[in-house]
Order: sequence, then C-alpha cells, then structure tokens
Amino acid sequence: MRSGKVRGPQLTAGELQSVLQLRAEVFVVEQKAAYLDVDGRDLEPGTIHYWLAKDDRVLAYLRVLTEPDGELRIGRVCTALTARGSGLGQEVMAAAVADLGDAPSVLDAQTYARAFYERFGYVAEGEEYRDEDDIPHITMRRAARTA
Repeated sequence: MRSGKVRGPQLTAGELQSVLQLRAEVFVVEQKAAYLDVDGRDLEPGTIHYWLAKDDRVLAYLRVLTEPDGELRIGRVCTALTARGSGLGQEVMAAAVADLGDAPSVLDAQTYARAFYERFGYVAEGEEYRDEDDIPHITMRRAARTA
C-alpha cells in the first residue's frame, strides 16, 4: 500500500486522474449524485490531498480545504467499494486529523457516517439537511484542542 499527501499545486496529472476517478466512482456512479465534483479547489495552494493506493489505484481519499476565512474543511472522503471494511478510510482520516493537530475543522457528513467522524472528535451541529441530490447530511465540527 502506498500513501500520498500533497498540496494542490504539487498534485501530478496522474495523481489527479486517479483521485478524480475514485471520486466519480463513489459519488457520481455509486451514489448517483450528479454534481460538479471538479470544483476548481483541488489545485489551490491551501488544499491538501490524502490518499492510500495500491499500484496506481487510489483506494481511500480525502481532501482538506482552507476556506477563505481560514477555516479548515475536510471533504470528498471516500473509499473504493472493493476496499470497504479494510480500515483504509479510517487510516486516511487519522492521517489528516493528526496533521490538523489542535486546529479546529468542519465537515459535512453523510448522516450514515456520523459515528465514523465522531471517533475523530467531530460533533454534530445543527439539523440534518439534504443536499441537492437528496442525500441526508449533517454538519460536524471538531473544536480547537487546548493544552
């Protein structure tokens, strides 16, 4: 298994292709969520991509965005169907959270995955909502850690 962590501008064309392929397989094909995944944020200097791959195929992935107000946002968390239950999603999430250190962060979780994110210190806030593809989500926040 090979891991990757790279800032947006350093992402190679091959890495980007593999990441976008996994995201399309999971979100667009499997979940039937026809949305514009290629949102222009992947190559931003403040974006950090995390993944685990076997050979040249990304099996687990997420990205951390730096929002204009400085808030850190985890998103596009996904695991290939063939790798589910292997712990790879947890491994990639743990790497990102470890890098965040004491910094606060936010994410919008599909509600079925709420317990997954709670293991990393995220707490649901607000009400459940449905995105444009009618998939139930909830905003979750991890507060700043203080010594």
